[in-house]
Amino acid sequence: MLTPTKWTALGAAAVLALAACGSDDGAAEVEEVEAGEFPEGSTMAELAEAGEITIGTKFDQPLFGLQAPSGAPEGFDVEIAKIIAGELGIDEGGIEWVETVSANREPFIVDGTVDMVVATYTINDERKEVISFAGPYYIAGQSLMTLADNDEIEGPEDLAGMSVCSVEGSTPAANIAENYPDAELSLFAAYTDCLEPLRNGQVDVVTTDNVILAGYVAESEDTDVPFKIVGEQFTDEPYGIGVAREDDEFRNWINDVLEEIFEDGRWLEAWNETAGTVLPEPEVPTVDRYETE
Repeated sequence: MLTPTKWTALGAAAVLALAACGSDDGAAEVEEVEAGEFPEGSTMAELAEAGEITIGTKFDQPLFGLQAPSGAPEGFDVEIAKIIAGELGIDEGGIEWVETVSANREPFIVDGTVDMVVATYTINDERKEVISFAGPYYIAGQSLMTLADNDEIEGPEDLAGMSVCSVEGSTPAANIAENYPDAELSLFAAYTDCLEPLRNGQVDVVTTDNVILAGYVAESEDTDVPFKIVGEQFTDEPYGIGVAREDDEFRNWINDVLEEIFEDGRWLEAWNETAGTVLPEPEVPTVDRYETE
């Protein structure tokens, strides 16, 4: 939950936070949930009692988290977040969306700016030292995107001497720096910051997860400078939901929700309505109920 002090910090950081402006049209039904249905003092009980939740997500990634003309984000991550909020009895009007970029996801969780983060957020051991993850709810993989007429780059083995654009604080950037040191890495705050440099030839390739790049490729198809994805994915990127590291109760409850929607079809429905309009149907992932030390 957000305190006045945290709201002050949020404003100072110039973070864009927008209340969801959903209507009844097409909105998922939300059952009434009482705080007493959850363990006393739990995050779930507090959120259900408040009828509000603050969720960090991306605003610049087609198919997963993209700011719509209404001001609220839309995409697969957003739909997964709505389902979780709905299980707390919170409808779209009770969600405060906070734009997160790769570099601020852990800080926003740690300082309480958000209650959870659903933002193409790869689960890895380094991040587990700072926050906790529920999930995964999807398995992506790092890929490369070039101009459609580029025939020089066919995979990561061709990156030596190439200018590669990615995002500060991301696992794809760290992978390039560690495993492809002959590439010239340029880092920005958001992946959309890489698109114009790719169009005008300032960089040769953009790298991040395949599902994110697929959205940019789809958006570029009718432009004068289309993009393409080259080669196969060369990592596994399990997407998780970030919560406070010490809050095992909340994390385990979210894992329960994920396993439920894997079974009852809501997960696939959310996929088909968003990322599934461009990407093939994925395999259902297996939740990793790891133990924190």
